[in-house]
Amino acid sequence: MRDVLFLPLTDGRELAIAADGSAAVGEKPGDAVYAPAETVAYFAARVALMELLSVGAEASAVILQNFVADDRWEALCRGIERACHELSLRLPVTGSTESNFSTVQSALGVMAVGTVAAERKRIGVTPEGAKFAVIGRPLVGPAVLAHPQWVAPLSLFVELLASPSVYELVPIGSKGIYYEWMQLLAANGRQGRACACPLPLFASGGPATSFLISYDRAAEGALRKQAGRLFFPLFAER
Repeated sequence: MRDVLFLPLTDGRELAIAADGSAAVGEKPGDAVYAPAETVAYFAARVALMELLSVGAEASAVILQNFVADDRWEALCRGIERACHELSLRLPVTGSTESNFSTVQSALGVMAVGTVAAERKRIGVTPEGAKFAVIGRPLVGPAVLAHPQWVAPLSLFVELLASPSVYELVPIGSKGIYYEWMQLLAANGRQGRACACPLPLFASGGPATSFLISYDRAAEGALRKQAGRLFFPLFAER
């Protein structure tokens, strides 16, 4: 199922929680990938917020767990605020910093919290006959910074989220396209099937540089135009 936790509140509404973490990516001697703290937080926030919004929830706050250093808190917050800005959100940020001990590798966690009306959850709403596509390329590690032109912009994510022609959106994480495709089918009560796509099906999607969509086949031309070269069709094999 989707990487979002739902907890019942009142009046048919539910608390929705999504999270992402990052380790060994940053500016410390032991990090495997070098990246500014602001950039690392941006991509972690991007994942958590995309997961939250994609299920139909309204975001309310962001929680930051900073295991980098006290003096990186502001930079990390700037990264989160950048992601929020690109998603047209203004959210409070709270959290905690490990200030008792220093680390040789960077690490952080970002949690996005919001609410959703139970009947408006955007899960399992893809009808028979829908088509599928991946928006953006799955990238991980240094490739994320080296190929920004293939990272699906959050502005495009927002546009497709609002499109009546798009049924579901699923951020693609470290388990890859095929895994998310199988999860989407299962959520809609369908048997898992093989699929074909111009992109590698089992490569890590890293910090959700791409996402899967199900959509109305009548709108394919408009969606292709909207996404441009970031549109990669995904076909179910018979």
